[in-house]
Amino acid sequence: MKRSTWLLIALSLLVPSAQGQEPRGQFPDLSGPYLGQKPPGMIPEIFAPGIISTGLMTRDMAMTPDGREIYFCVSIANYKFATILTTRLINGRWTAPEVMKGMENPEHMNIEPCISADGKKFYFASNRPDRAKNEVSGEEDIWVMDRTGDGWGEPYNLGPPVDSEQPEFFPSITNDGTLYFTRLEKGGQANAIYRSRLKDGRYQEPERLPVEVNSGQDRYNAFIAPDESYIIVPVYGRKDSYGGTDYYVVFRDPEGAWSEPVNMGAGINTRGPIEYSASVSPDGKYLFFMSSRVLPKDRWPERLSLEFLKDLLGRPGNGNSSIYWVSAGIIDELRPKSYK
Repeated sequence: MKRSTWLLIALSLLVPSAQGQEPRGQFPDLSGPYLGQKPPGMIPEIFAPGIISTGLMTRDMAMTPDGREIYFCVSIANYKFATILTTRLINGRWTAPEVMKGMENPEHMNIEPCISADGKKFYFASNRPDRAKNEVSGEEDIWVMDRTGDGWGEPYNLGPPVDSEQPEFFPSITNDGTLYFTRLEKGGQANAIYRSRLKDGRYQEPERLPVEVNSGQDRYNAFIAPDESYIIVPVYGRKDSYGGTDYYVVFRDPEGAWSEPVNMGAGINTRGPIEYSASVSPDGKYLFFMSSRVLPKDRWPERLSLEFLKDLLGRPGNGNSSIYWVSAGIIDELRPKSYK
């Protein structure tokens, strides 16, 4: 069976059959902000269970500034198939999630969407070949699409000096267009967070950020606040970690100095290793993050059964990553008083 067929089969399971969720093939009537979901408080909750978080490995949330388009990623088979999906608010109702136009080719990985503050540019990471350079195969680079009406134009490689011979991924954009991204360091032993300023419409030579941002043994997928007042960095190998990779927040003062990394706590972090993609909604109200936490023990059955295992496979809490959301007030609670 062709890989494209397997991808279609997997994505057809996006709305799982489970108690309290819509049956497969029936998409609920959703309206209002954030897919009509009840906003969370200071305790993280799964975002849109059975709609966005479905039991497949799900990560990477991005939204247009008006909140009417949501983009997220799904992957299976250890990223053999990985693509960006979208749902839109049209005529007051949210559409069923579907693979984004231009992201259907199973040969290419397309992940980590990021939309500029003005809504005019869509950044993402992809290993697609750069046809402008006559490439037949590609490595992870940052790509861009420009807004065209109610859609997006053809993707183009961001190019040097941001894209290099090393893999680059997870773009994150400030209000003034400054680009933060992750680059695999030469030697392939660890990743580091870089920043490139936008000057006269061109990105400048990237700078590796200081040790406060690039702490621990490895770093991944940093999200920068639009006003550059803080950065959320998934870090591996710190002594104050709960285990695996944890989310840390590093604050930036008005003079540009970075604080020491602050672990975001047990409500956000777990002992699990799959915690490495976070973002904040354009209105600044909610933190979205991926986590692979398992169904709480009070929801385990007395005895395992094949029926339970099959059912769990098609819902969040099965060990694959899901997207969680929580009030962004949790970030302010961690901010040092000297940075307020």
